[in-house]
Amino acid sequence: MTRRTRHFRGAVWPMLLCAGISCCASGSYAQAGGYERTFSQSKAAVEKALKEMQSATAGRLPVLEGFATATSADHPLDRYRRGYYQCKIQVTAAPSGGSIVRVSVEVTAWYSDPESAKSGYQLLSSNGRLEQDLLDQLSDQLAANAPQPAPVPRPSPAATTAAKQPKAPASTSAASREPTISAPVPRLPEVGTYSSSLSQGLSAEAESSSKPGAKKTDGGPLQNEVDSLEEILKNQGHPKNLVAVKKSGTPVVSSASLTAKTLFLATAHDEFEMLDFNRDWVHVRISGLSRGWIWRNSLEMPDSVPDSDAAPDPKAMPTAAELFHISREEVALFPGDWGPLRGKNVKIVSVEKNDDAKDSDPQLRLEFVKSVMDRNYGELAQRPQELAGIVVIFDAADGGMIAATFPTLQQWKAGKLSDAALWHQCFFDPPETFPQSGASGTE
Repeated sequence: MTRRTRHFRGAVWPMLLCAGISCCASGSYAQAGGYERTFSQSKAAVEKALKEMQSATAGRLPVLEGFATATSADHPLDRYRRGYYQCKIQVTAAPSGGSIVRVSVEVTAWYSDPESAKSGYQLLSSNGRLEQDLLDQLSDQLAANAPQPAPVPRPSPAATTAAKQPKAPASTSAASREPTISAPVPRLPEVGTYSSSLSQGLSAEAESSSKPGAKKTDGGPLQNEVDSLEEILKNQGHPKNLVAVKKSGTPVVSSASLTAKTLFLATAHDEFEMLDFNRDWVHVRISGLSRGWIWRNSLEMPDSVPDSDAAPDPKAMPTAAELFHISREEVALFPGDWGPLRGKNVKIVSVEKNDDAKDSDPQLRLEFVKSVMDRNYGELAQRPQELAGIVVIFDAADGGMIAATFPTLQQWKAGKLSDAALWHQCFFDPPETFPQSGASGTE
């Protein structure tokens, strides 16, 4: 090795080592349960940026390849459909004064198994690309939110003239020197914070206006601007058109139908923007142009939305127990061609309308079926090997049949399925039995 080569290598290796250390300090780190990155901004600034990019924290995946990893070799990714991701974000204050952001992503997708009974939504592992993308977007958002430097004002002609004048000799007295003119640099107050003098002035105004007999006066342009900023912050922090999911496992479906295609299962406290609603369904925005429907009873509606489209007299509204009664109960083979119960013994409950009952509301039928399932669950739990499910038959010209398997009732009773999710896993025959509730049939 020549002397020149040794000198070159000795100079390059420290440079490469420093570059590697620099890259590691600014990158993201894979931690247990997510990816972590440190930002120089405060925790409040990071949380504000995350609110502004809320639409990027969840959405549908056009493909799973490149975003998720298969759970096992016998479950390849090409058997999954309708992928959906949801980010969980944790922001903590860093000891250095910045903040630490940890992101973990849950990916769910519908798995199509050769055996239809094994098909269903499954949780997949993210390969880290979604976490890294979100952290990169957060970095861009923080850069966009960074305050722009205040413009330096141009000095006045007098200051320019004074700057061009030669300095006075040391023997000249201080009084005879030309004064130095410096223009103050204007600063804009941060949103939500005000100077102490401004706060004291506003407090004094509030106290004087709250005194009995005090005449309310206009606070001037400054007070109007403060009120406008507070109103904007209030509306941003508390949107008035958001609905929240009550229970985990609530399905978000493609249309307002009890048996519509399920897009994904929402978790408790998930929030969606409400686009429209009726008595049974709420139309929501999932992300971007993606839309979906959620059973209204599974959501916490905004305070501005009434509990129903109209406020009928409670005394005039019949209950489900007043409209129907059980006429017969028996154990027999399932009287239909539904795969999960085909050829199996089930508990069959026959229901009739009361003599003085008028045409029943489909919603009241569902409520009565729910009460029958709840009442008979104990018997099915004691005989799981003998009874595969329950069937409720309405003996009437406009009647129909609703069936549910015992595993579905188990999940419902355990609180893992909401009422809306329960109906999506039931069998309706004929499908048009509940037209007002949107049922379209179940295969």
